[in-house]
Amino acid sequence: MLGFQPPAIGEEEIAAVTATLRSGWLTSGPSAAELERRMAEFLEAEHVLALASGTAALHLSLVALGVGPGDEVITSPITWPATANVIVHTGATPVFVDVRQEDLNIDPELAAAAVTGRTKVILPVDLAGQPSDLGPLLELGVPVIEDAAHAAESFYRGRKIGSIADATCFSLYATKNIAAGEGGLISTNRDDIAQAVLGLRQMRRGDGSSYDIPVPGYKANLSDVLAAIALCQLDKVERHREIRQRQFALYDEAVPELDGVTPLARDERDVHALHLYIVRVDAERAGATRDEYQRALREENISTSIHFLPVHRLTWYRERLPDQARLPIAERAGDEILSLPLSPAHSDDDIADVIAALRRVHERFTS
Repeated sequence: MLGFQPPAIGEEEIAAVTATLRSGWLTSGPSAAELERRMAEFLEAEHVLALASGTAALHLSLVALGVGPGDEVITSPITWPATANVIVHTGATPVFVDVRQEDLNIDPELAAAAVTGRTKVILPVDLAGQPSDLGPLLELGVPVIEDAAHAAESFYRGRKIGSIADATCFSLYATKNIAAGEGGLISTNRDDIAQAVLGLRQMRRGDGSSYDIPVPGYKANLSDVLAAIALCQLDKVERHREIRQRQFALYDEAVPELDGVTPLARDERDVHALHLYIVRVDAERAGATRDEYQRALREENISTSIHFLPVHRLTWYRERLPDQARLPIAERAGDEILSLPLSPAHSDDDIADVIAALRRVHERFTS
């Protein structure tokens, strides 16, 4: 079975973990601090804070901006549920608006129409590594927290993702371009957000026999063991990008030949992080549904994934937001999208195997 997105780790990561264990630092220490320093430089941001997960990064960014009961946060339905879950965890209400047809990122015009007096934050998602259209969102005058879990290497109109929104949240999960297994980052140019998150991510102690807490904080700091892995991955980020570029090129050459199987658009004005290669399967033209293609590829020993099912159609949100308007573009996409294998751990021959299997499946369904 060809794995969907296996991590690309080597002897460098193993040596870094061993060195960290021998150093005596298991919790947050010098490696976590070094990761923050280097990521701030990489993202061209004033502040970067390392956290236990991308989910924690989103949650603490919302808390830092004072989001709570009675507030609304506008977001995309095409995302992992964590994006919406953290809004619920603050006591606020997620407001889902539809996405754009071409890249499935949040539609700025629909986001603008959804702003009310209760709107506290807009939370766009950079799906697959394509930056959301941030300009029109920032012009609304509402704080923007960006879910950039897929977009650590992205640029929007020449500016690095991580240096634009009020806060930008990244993931270090096992499948990400910079992977530590678990972990997350917040980047921001706002001193107030950085200071607030610094107080929230860990219940801090004072010196000696007396200690105090200024706020009821969380336990969301990143361990040095995971930070050491992330630092190795950061060293390899350009090399890994070159591999993913070749894999994208192989897919770009082959996929358009398959009627009814269409890759998501990438905006040439931006730099795409090449995190996911997502296609849409039009059942009428492709001869079968997305689910049938996924099953057939599995029979060919090819693993795939779905990014993502619309959050507003999942049971918890469907039951608690009964008045949610239909979001036709997101709902159709949820039935059509399929992510193909992509990883620096794959060889070009692995991607050629995926393409050959996809061609066989397509020919069987359309003949």
